[in-house]
Amino acid sequence: MTDSKYHTPEASSLVGRTYRPRSSEELAEAIEQAFDFRGDITLELSSGMSIEGYVFNRQATGPAPNLQIFPKNQPEVMTIQYDQIVAIAFTGEDTASGKSWDAWIAKKESQRRAEAEHAAESSRARGHL
Repeated sequence: MTDSKYHTPEASSLVGRTYRPRSSEELAEAIEQAFDFRGDITLELSSGMSIEGYVFNRQATGPAPNLQIFPKNQPEVMTIQYDQIVAIAFTGEDTASGKSWDAWIAKKESQRRAEAEHAAESSRARGHL
């Protein structure tokens, strides 16, 4: 029997979705999703410029909310003010999508093996094996 109580499917993938926020609240929510996304996004700015890259930091409060992005194929970090963002497209693959359950299972199996090895070593040290 499989215990599905804690094994819930991950949220549907954002890959391919584009958000054009109509308010500062919607923009802040879209930026939080971009921050949590483990792949590249493309920002469309009010200047008409598009920037593709990985969002690794954001400052949602204060006088000038902004995000920081590692632009694809560029060595320097860019800081973009929230009020410059017109749209956010989730263009890259979310590298961890669908893998959290598999990762948890692998981690638990590794822990169980380590515990069994430790118990066997303790038994040998006491002369029981």
